Amino acid sequence: MQLGMIGLGRMGGNIVRRLMRRGHSAVVYDKDERAVAELAAEGAVGASGLEDFVERLERPRTAWVMLPAGPITEATIDALARLMQPGDVIIDGGNTLWQDDVRRGKALKERGIHYVDVGTSGGIWGLERGYCMMIGGDKAVVDRLDPIFAALSPGIGDIPRTPGREGRDPRVELGYIHAGPVGAGHFVKMIHNGIEYGLMQAYAEGFDILKNANAGTLPPDHRFDFEIADIAEVWRRGSVIPSWLLDLTASALADNPTLSEYSGFVEDSGEGRWTVNAAIDEAVPAEVLTAALFARFRSRREHTFAEKILSAMRAGFGGHKEPHQHADPAQQNAPDVVKPTGRS
Repeated sequence: MQLGMIGLGRMGGNIVRRLMRRGHSAVVYDKDERAVAELAAEGAVGASGLEDFVERLERPRTAWVMLPAGPITEATIDALARLMQPGDVIIDGGNTLWQDDVRRGKALKERGIHYVDVGTSGGIWGLERGYCMMIGGDKAVVDRLDPIFAALSPGIGDIPRTPGREGRDPRVELGYIHAGPVGAGHFVKMIHNGIEYGLMQAYAEGFDILKNANAGTLPPDHRFDFEIADIAEVWRRGSVIPSWLLDLTASALADNPTLSEYSGFVEDSGEGRWTVNAAIDEAVPAEVLTAALFARFRSRREHTFAEKILSAMRAGFGGHKEPHQHADPAQQNAPDVVKPTGRS
């Protein structure tokens, strides 16, 4: 099956590579000509611009946009829609706000163009591990694109099967789900990332307590000088709190127990804010997730070992780099904090 990919960054390029390794073909475009040339050398068809990109796609066309959420994605989808025809599909695989998906889906449907939102988790490791995908869109369109999603998914792997799942959608065990209509995919991914904030914060605070267990303010016989890297490693084996995040933490600590390469300045990419907004809209208490988001705001003013743990995990799963500085720490590149919901 053929897929067009716009945006060949950390995830977009590797999505293309994983598809081609599994026998699919790809047309690729990025404003960085070097990224296009690199994938063209690996077997993709490179495009010189959006018009060229659309012309090289077979009908019905499927174009996946993998760009940062916000104005660049909005502008790209608008431009792409003007070039595509009824029956074609536009996929947004970035971390877009689900309300924007609903709006776009309605507008594109009037032109006869299908819209699918794919919350994509896997980070820089997706090429080898596969991508967990949460998909929103019309069932017929999602089903038609199933060969793409199946190729990108991690598969059942060596994770034990959950008893009692007989008769349920088998795709879920492979690592992807049709979550519902347009917007549902990114809503589920939003909550996934909100939970991620909370999990990361729990690990970070726990390791910070361990690191400070030898504080001079404690009585001498109440002080402990722990090997933090060894504790992270032992928890990976047989405890009740293992996870990929803990794996990444253990790796970072083994490499540098003080995490001196990190300042502890922790950014947020938007989904944590949106999760808190959704909790407010639904009157659902979300104390842990809210506190985890606010902890990231505080990290931009003062840094602790906990924040270095957070930075190490973000670098591990997503290749995120800490900024050197911000003129105003309160101003980040995260999308808008509040969006209208249409609810009363």
